[in-house]
Amino acid sequence: MIDEAVTSGARKEKACEEIGLSIRTLQRWQEHGKIIGDKRSAADRPEPKNKLTEEDQQAILDTCNQEEYANLGPSQIVPMLADKGRYFASESSFYRVLKAHDQLIHRGKAKPKGSRAKPKGYTATAANQVWTWDISYCPSSVIGRFFYLYMIVDIFSRKIVGWEVHESESGEYGAELLERTLWAEKCVKQNVILHSDNGSPMKCLTMQAKMFKMSVIGSRSRPGVSNDNPYSESLFRTVKYCHRWPSEGFKSLEDARVWVKDFANWYNNKHRHSRIKFVTPAQRHNGEDKTILEKRRELYKEAQENNPNRWSKGIRNWDEIGDVELNPENKKEAA
Repeated sequence: MIDEAVTSGARKEKACEEIGLSIRTLQRWQEHGKIIGDKRSAADRPEPKNKLTEEDQQAILDTCNQEEYANLGPSQIVPMLADKGRYFASESSFYRVLKAHDQLIHRGKAKPKGSRAKPKGYTATAANQVWTWDISYCPSSVIGRFFYLYMIVDIFSRKIVGWEVHESESGEYGAELLERTLWAEKCVKQNVILHSDNGSPMKCLTMQAKMFKMSVIGSRSRPGVSNDNPYSESLFRTVKYCHRWPSEGFKSLEDARVWVKDFANWYNNKHRHSRIKFVTPAQRHNGEDKTILEKRRELYKEAQENNPNRWSKGIRNWDEIGDVELNPENKKEAA
């Protein structure tokens, strides 16, 4: 059609516009001056000559559904059929036919790869409802020797509610720290949710028994997914990027404990956290943040009234942040 229009005197570009094609598309479809076919994905195309017939496809389905092959994939079935002198189609054709008939599923007893479900989501509406914890390395001054920092953080207030430093990773140490923290925060038997990763200290029998005894509800991340435990990961980054962090390592276990004690005191009582409107974790944990934020709001309103020319927009937002969510894709209210 385009050739006919051009022969009659029309410009090729205008002819292409009339049928809804660009001239560049037409050029891509040509080889040595001949059209090789419509390459659009939605174009009608003739069926390939080597397409499997309905009988061939049914034979593949019947074979795959036999008891002998029902729990095997095409990568196993095709060689086994070849050993018996039988050939229906290629392995890729087996996969295509099974997929077209909704039979391309995991056929064995083992769990398929990537089948780990996302952890349950929780919402903390007050302090001591949802905690997360983890263990991190603390380098010593001796190459290859490490101390281990255990930390429990309340996601609502970002307060470090429990910490300890030991020479090894152990579920017993974690259980002792959890019990001390629960008593210190006066929330024993109150169904506190404790989220962690899948490390062996978190999953060991000692830790699980202690959680059961103290009525703590367990929650764990997916293996290798650090985003499932963001509050503890963020806290450890703050620890190790602190300007007082000893880059040369700790000389002894006692030095590490003294340093972490000073850090926890600074973090809880002096550090104004950006995610809780720049109040300290201790202030939010104790419920003092509402009064502090209200005073800031009144101060800004007064400043705006005294000199409105300096305020082109409204005052800074000093509203309380409210509830805090952990893995909010699947929400569940904390007890």
